[in-house]
Amino acid sequence: MNLEIVIPEERVYEDTIDSIVIPTSSGEIDILPGHIPLVTEVEPGEIIVSKSGERQSLAISKGFAQCVGEKISILAEDAIHIDEIDESAVEDAQRRAEESLATMEKMSDEEIAMLEKQIAYARAQIIVKRKQK
Repeated sequence: MNLEIVIPEERVYEDTIDSIVIPTSSGEIDILPGHIPLVTEVEPGEIIVSKSGERQSLAISKGFAQCVGEKISILAEDAIHIDEIDESAVEDAQRRAEESLATMEKMSDEEIAMLEKQIAYARAQIIVKRKQK
């Protein structure tokens, strides 16, 4: 199967894979060769890619996944390979976003949603990184 993971700035991942586990709004799904066509919402969490007996993890934010034939496309706001996650920087960013959410009095719905997305993605990165230890 061919997998591509794209965020607004770049293509984060592109390769031929054996299977993938994706966090979705209805739980984790495992996509294997021959999977039925699918479009689903991706939730912040861990993507696990299997290729030639090796597993790779990526942290991902909200987005969408599409599976058609042997092609899987994931479009997300953010995604990062586990080896590129700086846990202390992510913890600091999460703390700042949580403080902003708690202390700012007048925020628009968009500002609240943006901070909540930042917090969810930071949590996903921390969980993925700590699983590696």
